[in-house]
Amino acid sequence: MSPHRTYETVVGYFSQDDPKPAAGWLDLPPRFGLIDGSPESWYKFIASIQQLNIEAPSHVQYKVFFLGRHGEGYHNVAEAKYGKKAWDDYWSKLNGDGELTWGPDPDLTSRGEGQADQANEAWKTEVLHGLPFPEKLYCSPLTRTIRTSQRTFKDITVDGRKTTIVENIREIIGVHTCDKRRTRTYINQTFPEYSIEDGFAEEDELWRPDVRETLADVDVRVKAALDMIFENDKEQFISITTHGGFFGSFLRVTNHQLVYLPTGGVMPTVVKATAE
Repeated sequence: MSPHRTYETVVGYFSQDDPKPAAGWLDLPPRFGLIDGSPESWYKFIASIQQLNIEAPSHVQYKVFFLGRHGEGYHNVAEAKYGKKAWDDYWSKLNGDGELTWGPDPDLTSRGEGQADQANEAWKTEVLHGLPFPEKLYCSPLTRTIRTSQRTFKDITVDGRKTTIVENIREIIGVHTCDKRRTRTYINQTFPEYSIEDGFAEEDELWRPDVRETLADVDVRVKAALDMIFENDKEQFISITTHGGFFGSFLRVTNHQLVYLPTGGVMPTVVKATAE
């Protein structure tokens, strides 16, 4: 039986992690927000994380998560067009309005593709300066996140490592047609370079047209994803390409201060896991 784990953010490394009086807005800051601006900053950061794990008792682990939000999708355009209340109350339950199509499982807009390309440039810049490329990569099964992942890591994936698609990493589930995923067969055929986790169902068995997850439901799902990673992965640097709803829950589960991650944004954070 897996141990119960609690999670907390380790502050002091990134500007976005330190407590502030108001929510911050992030996109792609230099060094992804790493406070140390010296030429050796990433090398010192790697050494510090390694030292944390060396000195940690057996029931404690530290990992660095690079959380990437998908680029703008057609559902984002529709929500901006109608406003959040009208979107939540009516339009999100439809597949489109005759002009825009956002359900099910919309793709990136051209702007969203550009945001993912900007993230790619940011990664390439920081890798040249010593940023550790993630040793494990995970992604939501929704098309907009997979497309974002493809463009974000284009030409910089190393050692042939594959990104794994995980059900629990998806957006808030239910009611909104944009958050209903496609079949396993579609994902496998359309994105053959991606791995799919064991037990991933053919059909979307979680999405329902009349029930939407609560924030508490999402927190349970995010914690399950973290439990899986800390239980199975010895690697210290992890990438997750995901959604705004998952990101907000990740902050709650790890007791991170409130920040907003715009579409196409990337935010790293150090997480301490304690097994009880």
